[in-house]
Amino acid sequence: MHQSATAPRARVLHVTQPVDGGVARVVTDLARAQLGAGLDVTVACPDGPLTAVLRDLGARVRTWRATRSPGPATAAEARGLARLAADVRPDLVHLHSAKAGLAGRLAVRGRIPTVFQPHAWSFEAVGGPVAALSLAWERWGARWASRVVCVSEAERARGVRAGVRGRWVVVPNGIDPDRFPPGEPGPARAALLPDLPASAPLVVCVGRLCRQKGQDVLLAAWDTVSREVPGARLALVGDGPDGAALRARAPRSVVFPGAVADPLPWYRAADLVVLPSRWEGMALAPLEAMACARPVVVTDVDGARESLPPALPGPAPVPPADPAALARAVTALLRDAPLRASLGRRGRHHVLSTHDVRHTAEQVADVYRDLLGGVPASRVVPSECRESLQS
Repeated sequence: MHQSATAPRARVLHVTQPVDGGVARVVTDLARAQLGAGLDVTVACPDGPLTAVLRDLGARVRTWRATRSPGPATAAEARGLARLAADVRPDLVHLHSAKAGLAGRLAVRGRIPTVFQPHAWSFEAVGGPVAALSLAWERWGARWASRVVCVSEAERARGVRAGVRGRWVVVPNGIDPDRFPPGEPGPARAALLPDLPASAPLVVCVGRLCRQKGQDVLLAAWDTVSREVPGARLALVGDGPDGAALRARAPRSVVFPGAVADPLPWYRAADLVVLPSRWEGMALAPLEAMACARPVVVTDVDGARESLPPALPGPAPVPPADPAALARAVTALLRDAPLRASLGRRGRHHVLSTHDVRHTAEQVADVYRDLLGGVPASRVVPSECRESLQS
């Protein structure tokens, strides 16, 4: 979506909460691509490490004080976001994840072209009455989204089955393959785990330590894996609300490096990367691991099959929350080094051809072009709409 030298630059306002993990990486990659294409990019988000990264890229950053989950403060957060949007005067608002999607649509209410990207549906993350409320909101709030961008066909289909009437676009997640090049595992392992014998298999799981990512399921499977593959080690890379509970139940063969700024050394050190999620839209960690030519085991959640190469000869995605099936898949690959090498090569080729972030950015640009039609910012949001945003 390149701008001419004389035309006013289109203004895009990204809104995100959370500000870590895969959502933050998606926002960062889009901001980088859109700034390179000449757009005027502002990101509204809570203060944190993401803000420094975005400023270094050249994006404008506006502090939006918001909690991670909906609650009593959501109405005030939406009002604050409405004031912020009225000040920024964007051509288009792009809302990332459930919380920003809730507050952002309440703030804007369709008066500015609005893209909502759920990054996994809110009603999957909760149960009981809260799930029913989340589903009711997604059905209602879809009217205030000009487009709903799903990262996988499975995520879109889940929304359709749930009764969400969106104007759908599927844009698969992508990663920057230049940031995740293959490399020999030896140097990375020696630096990260100097006491690990060179012959010991290393399994790595990268993700926020929380129920969604399913590290508890992987720990339940690990008892079997460590018996079947003596000497195997597991690294749970990340931090989050379940960290203390996971550490309390983990055997000595499991290490917790904490949150890392760059997961590349851990992918390179791994013999196998596992993501045992309970739900996803399309996770980035398996794509990053495959870019590093590492084989992956994933659970059969939204986007998993679409993220893998077709007709893969290795184990199929395993059922979520099934420790026995997960243990079988992990054990089988740890025992088959030639298959791991083959899967790694095929995985990298697949990511390069299908999940390059430049393809993702261009598809998002197509969505923006469709909504804006080349109209500059000053003519997309008339003054009466800007005034109504402040009310």
